Amino acid sequence: MKNSSSRILTTHVGSLTRPPELMESMLAKENGRPYDPDALAALVKDSVADVVKKQAEAGIDIPSDGEYGKTSFSAYVNERLTGFEPRERKPGESPILNWGRDRKAFQDFYEEYDGAARDSVAHPVVCTGPIAQVGQDAVQTDITNLKAALEGVKVEEAFLPAVAPGTVEGQRRNEYYSTVKDYLYGVADAMREEYKAIVDSGFLLQIDDPRVVTQFDMIDPAPTTAEFRKAAELRIEAVNHAIGGLPPERIRYHLCWGSWHGPHTTDFPLKDIIDLVLKINAGAYSVEAANPRHEHEWRVWEDVKLPEGKILIPGVIAHTTNTVEHPELVAWRIENFARLVGRENVIAGSDCGFSQGAFRPRVHPSIMWAKFRTLAEGARLASERLW
Repeated sequence: MKNSSSRILTTHVGSLTRPPELMESMLAKENGRPYDPDALAALVKDSVADVVKKQAEAGIDIPSDGEYGKTSFSAYVNERLTGFEPRERKPGESPILNWGRDRKAFQDFYEEYDGAARDSVAHPVVCTGPIAQVGQDAVQTDITNLKAALEGVKVEEAFLPAVAPGTVEGQRRNEYYSTVKDYLYGVADAMREEYKAIVDSGFLLQIDDPRVVTQFDMIDPAPTTAEFRKAAELRIEAVNHAIGGLPPERIRYHLCWGSWHGPHTTDFPLKDIIDLVLKINAGAYSVEAANPRHEHEWRVWEDVKLPEGKILIPGVIAHTTNTVEHPELVAWRIENFARLVGRENVIAGSDCGFSQGAFRPRVHPSIMWAKFRTLAEGARLASERLW
């Protein structure tokens, strides 16, 4: 994994807004309507090539495939793992167990917010049998498409995201395994094949794990800090189990508080979990640092030491607002982190993905690309001052 040895490098979290034609084809597949699998596969390949080129043109040094081959950052495993089955959705039931205390406190807002969303026909998914990996061909397609897209494109590196065991577990009820740990480790053993395939391909592996902190909001009444830390530690142990033996310098771990544009009044503080996060055997840690609920947490690094040889990827642009950050603001954010953890240990990123589900873009594509350009410009300004 490259660091910012001579300038601040730029990246993001992975999932990007899909082009309309790709979204329509994927929506037809998701909702059981007729579609042409070969045509969809070709469209995904072409769309990946286009989005990689656009990332490079916008100034992104470490791009992804945009997760264009997936319906969402986590739901894609429903097609790649055995042991899960959909269930009919009950009135008022969340499809992914993610309706918590923030939603209760701002119920009127969320009802309006949900009504404006365009989504597939989502059903709750339940674990009803042993979990095993059957998505080897799908991950190889992701790898092949990204490799093809990078031909002739000048970037520093590239990464592919994959969901963490704890986020898979946290979004799917368990009706098969006797304990939570058995369930988690069943997911971890199955996901390890995908993780290893990405690392073996030469790409960086990014493990996406919002549930390690968003689960705090889902529990009502709220657990104590100690209770929640204990639960989070088990999920972090599951990550290390899944990546055991893989080179940490090829792995980055992404932590966030969810992609939805809500109040987030019940988010778990970074300061209360960062020591556990740093136990993950990854080479880099990606955290939110630009949205108004978490921007102040850059000061956590005044008291917490980033381990030797590790990289911090703070979000310096936000997916939570249509306002395009000024390059000077981006530079200021970068410089704060550089002062605290060392300029060579900072890669400038985004808070979260811009379309965690294929059918739920968080900002308009034109705004996303403008944010990437301002990210690159802010990194250039910061580099001029830091070097």
